[in-house]
Amino acid sequence: MLETTAREIAEITGGRLVGGATGDERVTGDARIDSRSVATGDLFAAFVGERADGHDYLEAAREGGAVLSLVSREAQMPGVLVEDVGRALSELARAQLSRARQEHPALTVLAVTGSAGKTGTKDLMGRILGDIAPTIAPVGSFNNELGLPLTVLRLRPETRFLVLEMGSRGPGHITHLTEIARPDISLVLNVGSAHLGEFGSVDGIARAKGELVEALPPGGRAVLNAEDPRVAAMAERSVAPVVTFGFYSGQVRGEELTLDDDARLGFTLTIPEGLVRLDGSSIPPGSHPVAPDLLGEHQAGNVLAALTACVLAGADPATAAATLDGAKLPSGQRMEVLRSGGAVIIDDAYNANPDSMRHALKTLAHLGRGRRTIAVLGEMLELGEDSVRLHDEIGRLAVRLNISQLYVVGEGAAPIHHGASLEGSFGGESVHLETVEEAIAVLEQTVTTGDAVLMKSSRDAGLRRIARPLLAHLEKPRPGRETEGGDQE
Repeated sequence: MLETTAREIAEITGGRLVGGATGDERVTGDARIDSRSVATGDLFAAFVGERADGHDYLEAAREGGAVLSLVSREAQMPGVLVEDVGRALSELARAQLSRARQEHPALTVLAVTGSAGKTGTKDLMGRILGDIAPTIAPVGSFNNELGLPLTVLRLRPETRFLVLEMGSRGPGHITHLTEIARPDISLVLNVGSAHLGEFGSVDGIARAKGELVEALPPGGRAVLNAEDPRVAAMAERSVAPVVTFGFYSGQVRGEELTLDDDARLGFTLTIPEGLVRLDGSSIPPGSHPVAPDLLGEHQAGNVLAALTACVLAGADPATAAATLDGAKLPSGQRMEVLRSGGAVIIDDAYNANPDSMRHALKTLAHLGRGRRTIAVLGEMLELGEDSVRLHDEIGRLAVRLNISQLYVVGEGAAPIHHGASLEGSFGGESVHLETVEEAIAVLEQTVTTGDAVLMKSSRDAGLRRIARPLLAHLEKPRPGRETEGGDQE
């Protein structure tokens, strides 16, 4: 946070000083909701969640170094009492960003949304811009009404770029987030069927994602995927200039896309004549090789999108492309590659929707040339009344892609198994397992040298708990085989 007193926080949030607070306490660190991560000078927000009440950890936060608390009931620790801690964090974030813009007009806010790829794209933008100037782009998915204010509250006087991920679970959610942090550059990746149950239709999802474009000021930039018709149509919702990207259409192009034998992507970034940065300066045209250490053709669109937004924000195209040479995503369980015992494990179990599931399976199939492929798939949540059909389609696709072995985990994912069976999976190529524990046991008996294994499901389906135990099992010495170690890519 920008250095702030307890009295100023009370004025911003409409709260009052409690717990012996004098008003002179100075917050010099970050805002935290986890007492275990508190450091000296922090503000501890006693957020009441589904599983824990932050007020129970006030003493731990004080011992960790918090100088002030944000509370919704009386407390013994110096603090500011407010009606709603979450709303107070939003108000505080809005005020801090407004102050930062006044003190440092060069501060640029970039925001990204889309049905898939938001977090990875945010990570790539953070890497590119972080090589230019102090940048905030936190690891993980801090993309909701709580995570986004916490990200904004990491602002420091030297911050030049603030990269935000904005998610949506219904109409108006992104509008709310942009009222906290209005973007200078809005990037929309794609519109798919993630959270279809909340929106009712893909067109409803498009309307919600487009709220990010509507939030732009006239001097901003809308960065849109030219090859997604629903995203491209958002251009008419922008009062700011629009820049499009794509591999077959659009202004900024990715050309000569390739995948190597390990499904790692590469392409050429091509910048056209006449493209202008946010500050009005001209962007030098030209072509530049891009070779991140990322798996799957679908990742190429995210890389191209990140490069486009960063070049508009001030990055030199050649330098930005070079910065991504060999780049990996710091936010784990997003096509994360783990190797042990001669096997390749692709951990993509942080989240899933039909689009990302299809992309992951196609990447696994690409790896399948010369090796056995095993897909471990779980439920895709929040798909509404189309859930059974969409899961069924994934099972059928796995068969068409000639995936060697399919393990479907959990009752909600059972239609994947049914679809595979009806498509022509016989003789045990598709197996339905009831629990994650059962899946771990089966995989420990099944996976061997040379296999490529994909884990993919929505986060709460639990498949994110499989990769590490399997990796540990593969690292154990076994008769007749030398281990290769468990190096993570």
